Amino acid sequence: MEKLVIISTKGPNDPEIATIAFVMATAALATDIETTVILQSDAVWISKKGEATKINVQGFMPLQTLLENFMALGGKLMLCSPCLKERGITSDDLIEGAQTIAAGTVITEAMSAKTVMTY
Repeated sequence: MEKLVIISTKGPNDPEIATIAFVMATAALATDIETTVILQSDAVWISKKGEATKINVQGFMPLQTLLENFMALGGKLMLCSPCLKERGITSDDLIEGAQTIAAGTVITEAMSAKTVMTY
């Protein structure tokens, strides 16, 4: 099976780009491509319970719906642990299924994928 890694650094500060990352991720899963989304920088806010419900961009499915679909379709959501710490987001704040990682895992995931997309 082919593998895609999407790295996103945009969160509530850029709702359109934050949403597009998950549009692409759910589309990939729907076409049977193993997909991992790695959230870094401000994108980690999306992983905090309740935050995705605040991001709704006209013309796109709500981010909360996209995120739920992504997880339900078997997508892997990985979060930059230093980025979470910088923003005071704890493991208790995170949505179910999110995994915290560090730089080494980002590199391993990227090297194991056929394609890496960044947003």
